[in-house]
Amino acid sequence: MTEDATARDGVLSRRAFGGGVLALGGAVMIGAVPGAAAAAGPGGAARRTILRRGSAERAGLLADHLDRLVTDAEAFLAPSPTHPWYAGAVLLAGRGGTVALHRPIGSAVRYSAYDEKTDTGVELPPGEQLAMTEDTVFDLASVSKLFTSILAVQQIERGTLELEAKVTAYLPEFGGGGKQDVTVRQLLTHTSGFRSWIPLYREPTREGKLRLLWNEIPANPPGSTYLYSDLNLISLQLILEEITGHGLDVLLHDEITAPLGMHRTRFNPPLSWRPDIAATEDARRPWSGLDRGMVWGEVHDENAYSLGGVAGHAGVFSRAWDLAILARTLLNGGAYGRARILSPESVDLMFTDFNTAFPGDEHGLGFELYQHWYMGAMATPRTAGHTGFTGTSLVLDPTTDAFLIVLGNSVHPVRSWRSGSAPRVTAANHLARAVPVRPARGRHAWFSGMASTTTSTLTLPHVAGAARLECALWWDTEPHADPVALETSADGGTTWQPVPFTTDGGTEHPTGTVGGWSGRGWHSVSAPLPGADTLLRWRYTTDQRYVGRGVYVDGLRLLDGAGRPVFDEARPADGARIEANGWARSAD
Repeated sequence: MTEDATARDGVLSRRAFGGGVLALGGAVMIGAVPGAAAAAGPGGAARRTILRRGSAERAGLLADHLDRLVTDAEAFLAPSPTHPWYAGAVLLAGRGGTVALHRPIGSAVRYSAYDEKTDTGVELPPGEQLAMTEDTVFDLASVSKLFTSILAVQQIERGTLELEAKVTAYLPEFGGGGKQDVTVRQLLTHTSGFRSWIPLYREPTREGKLRLLWNEIPANPPGSTYLYSDLNLISLQLILEEITGHGLDVLLHDEITAPLGMHRTRFNPPLSWRPDIAATEDARRPWSGLDRGMVWGEVHDENAYSLGGVAGHAGVFSRAWDLAILARTLLNGGAYGRARILSPESVDLMFTDFNTAFPGDEHGLGFELYQHWYMGAMATPRTAGHTGFTGTSLVLDPTTDAFLIVLGNSVHPVRSWRSGSAPRVTAANHLARAVPVRPARGRHAWFSGMASTTTSTLTLPHVAGAARLECALWWDTEPHADPVALETSADGGTTWQPVPFTTDGGTEHPTGTVGGWSGRGWHSVSAPLPGADTLLRWRYTTDQRYVGRGVYVDGLRLLDGAGRPVFDEARPADGARIEANGWARSAD
């Protein structure tokens, strides 16, 4: 079942594979390149960091923003705007090897049914409702796709699966309906041409379901279009089971969960787990494809249910801590403690954008990349993650070594109560803000804030003889939407014109604007001023959709024609003050 992902932005050019990934004759070989250092995680050093609980300070995070993350998440337990976004959730946030936040909120089981006539949930008696706990297990829905993708990349490592091979090399029957040219890579990046899904559950037998898949006619030519489809990962499951001789549930256990110690992650949880599982939906027609009543302890997705609960696109159950182990493993470059499930080169491959032809739909192998619509301000060209229809999500940011898990039961009691991804975005924005940005000079820098639908201005004082601006600039904004502009006014601020500038001694910005992702580092700015009798300001404008981490400005100086400072914010002259509208001094 697919997530609503209608508003996706960002352009990212293809990143070169890491030192151990070689393209050879259209195939991809993963392995160590002689003489090349293998990178693993931020900084390129191989790591086997394991998780521990600790304070925000120990994680290198700002505690106030983690507190706000919880407060805002709890607000979505109330009408948002008409109904609660979820009945409850488990929130987990960390950085490095430290889990600084692990908080359950709300209810794991609250309703016995949904009353469609009144659009209300039928609440269980208080004594029968179950509160969320840190260890509540969730139906991950499409987050399950990440596990299937990892299993596929393991087989690529071992040489039993080729990324650029045609699917028919492993499943000859797959070629029906004109799918003979679809490749394994296209399955992993949702560029196969498949439509989003088909109701396999209407066929009573496995043979009938496979026949539907074999005969499915592509909606688009392979490689021509990005279209997220459950059928891609179901097909990948069939490939994995064919080449290994094992079911996907066995592969999940033997290759991922057992080595990593993810003891509460599996397909088809036993009945003994049920009291610890979050309920999903009162599944009945017409909103559901099947009449099952309140689903609790079984997979919610109809196709996965009809496939016996084991499917490549959905069906995995897990808890927040187990997913944090998976996140830490990937940020470590494929290792956790004494276990290694992927090589560093394979992890880099999974986080490499293969969809450069489809800006806004950046995608690695299984992982989505740079998606502000649920990653919020954590989104960078290297940020990877996935969402699940039941209300789940996982976000990994290698640039800050941070990870966020939001597990909610947002289809409890019915799927129509939930829309959008506001809780995910809000939580991600808070975690992004919790990662400090240290001033370039001194103790404080100017910070734009992270509010949407806002224009913030930072106006320098009018100083006679000023001929050039110098400062340090840090920016991370929503691409193609939220510009940072340097402007000048010759009429006292009535009208403003752009001021071209350069960064880092040579990169020119002739429009006087920057935006998107700048590497989350400071950049030196130099700008000649167009006239002596002008005002100068920085302006940051955000739209109503999403925001990045924001903009910082530090070390503002105005120089005369001889390069001598006539204004220095570190030593302002009497009456020479910066006028801040929406900006604030921040030490982070």
